[in-house]
Order: sequence, then C-alpha cells, then structure tokens
Amino acid sequence: MMRISLYTLVAFILTGCLGMPETVTPVENFELDRYLGKWYEIARLDHSFERGLERITAEYSIRDDGGVSVINRGYSIEDDEWKVAEGKAYFVDDVNIGYLKVSFLGPFYGSYVVFEIDQEGYEYAFVSGPDTSYLWLLSRTPNLQQEIIEKFKRISKELGFDTSQLIFVNHDENA
Repeated sequence: MMRISLYTLVAFILTGCLGMPETVTPVENFELDRYLGKWYEIARLDHSFERGLERITAEYSIRDDGGVSVINRGYSIEDDEWKVAEGKAYFVDDVNIGYLKVSFLGPFYGSYVVFEIDQEGYEYAFVSGPDTSYLWLLSRTPNLQQEIIEKFKRISKELGFDTSQLIFVNHDENA
C-alpha cells in the first residue's frame, strides 16, 4: 500500500474533504465510460502518500455497486518495489459532473474534482482535491505535449494553486 501518514489521515477527518477550492468548477458533460481505464500521473503537488514514487498510474473501472474502482500504483526506487493503493469512488452529485468522492481509508472520503478535460479524446485531465494543496495532471500516455503542460500550469496558477511546487513524475523505466 502507498504510505499514508497519520497527519494526512487526521487532516482528512478534520477538514471538509468533500469540498473543493472556491475557484474550481468541476467539468460538466463528464462521461465516466470515457474516463475509465489507465491514466499516467504527469505532475502533482507533493503529498506524503506519493512522496518518493515514480511511474505513478491510476486505473479506473466500474464496481459491482455502480461506483468506480481506483487502483493507484507507483514505483519506489528507495524500496525497489511497487506500491499499490486500492480505493473506491462515487459521484457526489450528478454523474455528468466531474465531482467524485474517493476513499482509500475505509469510511473516509476526499474530493476528486476533474476541472479540465480534453473533451475530444479524454487524453488529459486536470484534477483537484478538497483544497489548493491537491493538484494532479493526468494523461493517457506517460508523455504529454508541452503545450498541454503549459496550459495546466497557467490555468492552475490562475485558480490559486502554487504551480512553483509542481513535481513532474518520472516514467522512464531505465532511470
């Protein structure tokens, strides 16, 4: 399992984890069927549960109860092993709005807000958590065009995220 600190657990419990930054608006016309499958994490803000991990991916599939199964994987160079976290997600409101709640810790849920997506091909997504300290850029491929990365940085900065702190994920298996 990915490392989750006690501090992160307490922060999830004490904060309204199903909120979102005031500046963020979830995408409308969200199509879960198109979102399912494997995504590569291209960039993120730092958090203890992903610290030290490379080649991070997230895979989404439908659960028997209608929710979404989430499997996050990341390779720890320090431990020379894959870390895996399994979770579940459900829509907070309408299934056509990119606003879900996700849990990797039993009954505790946090926000998962898709606030920008490539509507044409679902090739990239910008995702937030409950506040501006949670931010991810996801892609269907381990490499993304620089113009999309620049768009992500520009929009995220405009929305109040500290893009100077972005971590770009290494997906090179030979590194």
